[in-house]
Amino acid sequence: MVVKRPQVAVAVLVPVLVMFGIGLWGIDRGGMWRDEAVTFQVARRSLPQIWQLLHSVDAVHGLYYLLMHPVLALHPGEVALRLPSLCAAAATAGLVAALGARLARPRVGLWAGLLYAVTPMAGHFAQEGRSYALVAAGVAASTLLLARAVTADAGGDGTGGGDEDQEDVPVGRLARHARVVGWCAYGGVVAVTVLLHEFAVLILLAHAATLALARMPRRVWRDWACAAGAVLLVLLPLALVSSGQAEQVAWLRPPGGGTVERLLRSFTGPTQLVLGPYLLLIALALRHPFTPPARRGELSVPTVALPLLLLPPAALIAVSRHWPLYDDRYVLYALAGAPLLAAAGAERLVLAARRVGLARREADGLMRGGLGGAPDPASDAGPGLGSDSDRGPGLVRGVGVPYAATLAGVLAITLAFVSQLPVLREDRDPARRPDNLAVVSAAAAQRMDPGDPVLFLPSLGRRSALAYPKGFHGTRDIALEEPAPVSGTLYGRETGPDKLRRRLAGLDRVWVVAEPYALKSAWYPSDPTERVKLTVVGEEFVPRAEFVRKGSILRLYVRRAPTM
Repeated sequence: MVVKRPQVAVAVLVPVLVMFGIGLWGIDRGGMWRDEAVTFQVARRSLPQIWQLLHSVDAVHGLYYLLMHPVLALHPGEVALRLPSLCAAAATAGLVAALGARLARPRVGLWAGLLYAVTPMAGHFAQEGRSYALVAAGVAASTLLLARAVTADAGGDGTGGGDEDQEDVPVGRLARHARVVGWCAYGGVVAVTVLLHEFAVLILLAHAATLALARMPRRVWRDWACAAGAVLLVLLPLALVSSGQAEQVAWLRPPGGGTVERLLRSFTGPTQLVLGPYLLLIALALRHPFTPPARRGELSVPTVALPLLLLPPAALIAVSRHWPLYDDRYVLYALAGAPLLAAAGAERLVLAARRVGLARREADGLMRGGLGGAPDPASDAGPGLGSDSDRGPGLVRGVGVPYAATLAGVLAITLAFVSQLPVLREDRDPARRPDNLAVVSAAAAQRMDPGDPVLFLPSLGRRSALAYPKGFHGTRDIALEEPAPVSGTLYGRETGPDKLRRRLAGLDRVWVVAEPYALKSAWYPSDPTERVKLTVVGEEFVPRAEFVRKGSILRLYVRRAPTM
């Protein structure tokens, strides 16, 4: 099939704009939640302070903090915090479209990119000031580069991956140069992606499965193995450092029975109206998915999208049953496989409808004694989706069947978007996040007076004051010994238990900013300073006033009246 560049450009650009528009809608939702607050306060530190922090905690996000440092230096605000994620999500939608156009045809890419853009999960992380949308963009880019590198490697010298001695001719030298550039670009993008988040290394597993399903020749395997080995060498220092910071994921639990279903609904759409047709289209795409490729070593949508969709989540879930590491956000990048498969299934549906229409025309012609016209080449396209031809325009010209089919697909995606509008609207409510630190800070500003003592229980409760210090302006953090940026920690270094007890002894009242679990009797902290907070406040003070919001409790304690 001859693909014209304007068609591909339209197929890529439209999803980019749609994703950007959806992500921009409600991006300033009026508050950061705890993880975004970490990005906000760490990325605004000096580079030496960030480097100092990474030696003790959050090394897995180190590159992301360094990338965000100049962004927040220009304008430290919530929109600027989320803008890189929005741009990355828009780029991912375009890259998914480019993959679909390369592996099948422009309209498949258009549908896949639009499906990605209207998926609520993609919109959610487009508005998160964390690295996950950037990781998804890196994975989509590396998968596209893999497809290009494989093309240059397996067929770039005109031999289809044949004898090595063909490379001695000038054309072979050009092909060899193209191979080296292609695999270096692939390895470089994967390396940057895994440094943004090390769990993205599972994409190598998906790409290896793609090469196996496409029956790639040994030379392709050799070049890919070199690139993958270089990526693992780059990742090794980060893996060693982050393994010593395992307490950062101690909150994770083994996946439960509903994990797979929840992830499936996140990838395809949470509403039943979208889920059913989506799964049907994926099933159509996977019907005899790998036979017959046009020739050995040719990629198709299923050989690329199916491993991307299944293997990273499956591997992480399997590991997490024994060593909990799984969370949906860590496999956001696998989402790209779902719209690619659904778009491929829709393309099969279009081709099947055309074959039925052609058969009817031929039957009518025979009944009239005619020949019924020449058969449509699409009827012999086979299931690979990458080798069928299509007479007439695919996106921008003409009013024939291809143009109508493209518009019908876009209309169906628009209906899916409309059906999920309530989900998207609800996701823009700050209450959908685990907490809203802006609300806590505003409550502190209304209730606390200058000079009031404040106790954060546990110390990570200090994140509201770090993200929104204006609300705590003039108050005294009585447990703090060394501020967070200076101490190389996320929340500051607190004083010892004895010194804290002496400080509390001189107070008649104290404000406590607490996590809800910290005020439950079942919580027993291992840190002695935290135990002193609980003991002294519980034994020597009584609550007087309280402000409760999801994820935080602001409570005023006054000293107990002496007993006679």
